[in-house]
Amino acid sequence: MSVPDSPLDASLAGALGGRTATALQKAFGLRTVGDLLTHFPRRYARRGELTALDQLPLGESVTIVAQVLDVRERTMRARRGSILEVRIGDGQGILTLTFFNQAWRAKDLVPGARGIFAGKVGDYRGLRQLAHPDYELFDASHEAVAGVGDQQAQKWAKQPIPIYPASASVASWQVQKSVEVLLDSLPPIDDAVPRSVRSELDLMPVAEAYERIHRPETDRDHLTARDTLRFDEAFVLQSALLQQRALVRRSAATPRRGGALLAGFDAALPFERTGDQRLVGDEITRDLEAEVPMNRLVQGEVGSGKTLVALRAMLAVAESGGQSALLAPTEVLAAQHLRSITATLGPDLAARLRPTLLTGQMTVAQRRKALLSIVSGQAHIVVGTHALISETVEFFDLGLVVVDEQHRFGVDQREALRRKGATPPHVLVLTATPIPRTVAMTVFGDLDISTIAELPKGRQPIESFVVPLADHPGWAGRIWQRSAEEIAKGRQVFVVCPAIDAATTEPGDEVPDAAPGEGDAEGDGTAPAPERASVEGVLASTATLPVLAGLRIEPLHGRMSSDEKDDVMRRFAAGRIDMLIATTVIEVGVDVPNASTMVVLDADRFGVSQLHQLRGRVGRGGHPGLCLLVTHAELETVARERVDAVASTLDGFELAQVDLDLRREGDVLGNLQSGGRSSLRLLRVARDGDLIGLAREHAAEVLDADPRLAEHPALAAAIARRLDDRGREAMGKN
Repeated sequence: MSVPDSPLDASLAGALGGRTATALQKAFGLRTVGDLLTHFPRRYARRGELTALDQLPLGESVTIVAQVLDVRERTMRARRGSILEVRIGDGQGILTLTFFNQAWRAKDLVPGARGIFAGKVGDYRGLRQLAHPDYELFDASHEAVAGVGDQQAQKWAKQPIPIYPASASVASWQVQKSVEVLLDSLPPIDDAVPRSVRSELDLMPVAEAYERIHRPETDRDHLTARDTLRFDEAFVLQSALLQQRALVRRSAATPRRGGALLAGFDAALPFERTGDQRLVGDEITRDLEAEVPMNRLVQGEVGSGKTLVALRAMLAVAESGGQSALLAPTEVLAAQHLRSITATLGPDLAARLRPTLLTGQMTVAQRRKALLSIVSGQAHIVVGTHALISETVEFFDLGLVVVDEQHRFGVDQREALRRKGATPPHVLVLTATPIPRTVAMTVFGDLDISTIAELPKGRQPIESFVVPLADHPGWAGRIWQRSAEEIAKGRQVFVVCPAIDAATTEPGDEVPDAAPGEGDAEGDGTAPAPERASVEGVLASTATLPVLAGLRIEPLHGRMSSDEKDDVMRRFAAGRIDMLIATTVIEVGVDVPNASTMVVLDADRFGVSQLHQLRGRVGRGGHPGLCLLVTHAELETVARERVDAVASTLDGFELAQVDLDLRREGDVLGNLQSGGRSSLRLLRVARDGDLIGLAREHAAEVLDADPRLAEHPALAAAIARRLDDRGREAMGKN
């Protein structure tokens, strides 16, 4: 259906002029009236209050309210010109503003003047300062009467001042003035949330909410406006997800039914499937037999048997001559999957189904042979990395797409593979990162979700310990001594580092949920953290340790060639390497039953889910697992809380909630989110679970009665605006 034009879709250039619009686009990516109106204040200040200057963090950009204490000008010694130094204060702390060759500013910045100041907090001879800050002073006439009872002046002094996310080129008050221009000329706006829903929940019209959140007269104004806009955001997002879910179910797929092939495989399994594996397997079977595409997410603990569930689905597809493609995030994992699938199938089934590997670092001859096997249909199971997405890869009959560790892929990559089916293939997404309910509703609301929480019998317990080197630097030697003890028992050890060398992290491996100043050497004004552990650095240092003398120690990281990585993993799996010093290329899927110990260096540089994944690489055989989480993070920091949380429990679902609670607002979705326009504005999944659930219920009622939103054009327009063409496509691929 066509979407009506809305004032929110108008360009900023037309509303504000080209120069201002260009500045806002460069600074914040804002292009339309709706973009700027949803660039909400991050907090509110008052003209009558001051900021705690002694608590400002070094290195961060700040916007503060303060009062000028004194002004002085001095001549520079090393070169011509002068420096204007303006001290501002809050009654407790003092901050210095410095301006080079701008003595004329002394006419405005007179002692007693108050205003808003913005800049980056620096340090000069032990004193905090802002160099060349932006500022806007409060109106002096109001200031003069604000303390003597004038009602309007008192109201002016107490009125909340919106403080916006700003940049070095666009200050908060410049954003504020641009927003006010829009509000003064804004035509009527239709509400995306139907009148009946707004009435039931006592929500204000959205136009009124925009006015109150940007120009509040009291705190109540912006707080109630925020409630309305938060629900509006949740409602539009859930409507988009539910509409996409319905759209997928309207397309036709080829039903795939298991038969003798699957029955024979099940009969030959040397173990009993767990109850959860059976339950999820039955759900997948029903999906595959339907005439609409399966679109299912299977989440499960590390080692819970998700790959077995996926393999059974592949066999059901192969029964009718169809092919399955398994997309893995790394070459190490893809090769591991191929070996595991081939071994699990057994020689007869493997010969019949021809599991085939396709990665980017194969030789031309290897690649040509694999491509021929895929396009001819001989390969019923294809395992690969991003190479599967290449235009040169053609399938004979792609019936099932399995995406392993989906958060490691962009949505465009997954969609490119899905489109290789002549008819829409069934899609099965696997993740060993448990997802809290609110995240599942927000990001995967268009998928059916299955959970495998039950672990197979025989999994060994894993003991986890934090090694806090900030508190006990002498414990460093014990890490290697304990590792040597395990190796002396005939077992093997993983050592994981956050970097390949002093300057290089593993591609795509930046910590997604570390707060600034935690896990790095900047942001808190304290002494720099020790240099982060790297594969090359640790490999060199272990060679000098007597306790590890004579041991077979080798590296593994993403800069090695495919053949080199595969060779190392084969030798480690065969027990010919005692200690593997690696990056997170071993995070998921790598299965070495004899590995009993996982040492994670600089554990605070990893996210909660990453640490849980890494720990899951041990305890997979007949030996109890040991995990040492080594950190320099100090007590009572978020970085240390993450590490302590992982050590305190083996329950991945509990850790997922802890992870959600520890993350900063705006980073809750981590890599699950895709596309700037689809990121959340006011909604916070760590806090707004009940609101999201309520919005989903109301959205479902509206869509059940009006699937195409013919009676709700404003909602259709809001969905199109919230998820522009790229964002909407992303929603359909998550």
